[in-house]
Amino acid sequence: MTTRIAVVTGGGSGIGRATCTRLTADGFTLAVLDVDGEAAKVAAGPDGLGCAADVADGHAVDTAFAQVVEAFGRIDVLVNNAGVSGTVDATICHETTVEEWDRVLAINTRGPFLCARAALPVMLAQGSGHIITVASVAGQVAFPGRCAYTASKGAALMFAKSLAADYAAAGIRSNAVCPGFVRTPMTQWRLDVPELREQVEARIPTGRVAEPDDIADAIAVLASGRLGYMTGAALVVDGGWTVL
Repeated sequence: MTTRIAVVTGGGSGIGRATCTRLTADGFTLAVLDVDGEAAKVAAGPDGLGCAADVADGHAVDTAFAQVVEAFGRIDVLVNNAGVSGTVDATICHETTVEEWDRVLAINTRGPFLCARAALPVMLAQGSGHIITVASVAGQVAFPGRCAYTASKGAALMFAKSLAADYAAAGIRSNAVCPGFVRTPMTQWRLDVPELREQVEARIPTGRVAEPDDIADAIAVLASGRLGYMTGAALVVDGGWTVL
């Protein structure tokens, strides 16, 4: 049986790290990209490949994917997970700095484009592949005070749909996973403040924020191939947040 190869960006922590653990347990061999090269190597495991790469840097992405192809010869799944919510300078529109807008869009939107662009020639040669983009419910409903983040995730979601339309005939699927509020290093500062955590949880019908494993489970279901007829979809995993 051919070993399945999955590339996970931002795999050194949070949702990405949980996804690496789950996909490894499901039998994938991993190539992990992260700005923290050592964290990438740990997440990839002894049989995988860890690459230090900023997904917003085209040269770094191309170099990393060349290493993946050299090491494994194929890419079955690409998980576009790397992302940022932005600093305090990424807030409402007129108070957001141009520099922070550009940084958020570069990582959250340019990053998935660059990684898909690097992976697609390999998938086209195989006649198969699946690109899974971790967007956000912020790509469907606006997050107050997060203009750049909301715009970037809306773009990432539509990018995933665009890939589905363009490559389905070539045997390549593209889907998005849209998490709600997840406990990660990016959000822990808010959850550590009791009144802020209470405000967040009060908006979620299930009464709790997601754990990284909750999102990794959704990614793993898509990566498994069991939903082989699904492409261009947005799989919402938000504890019911967006139904209210």
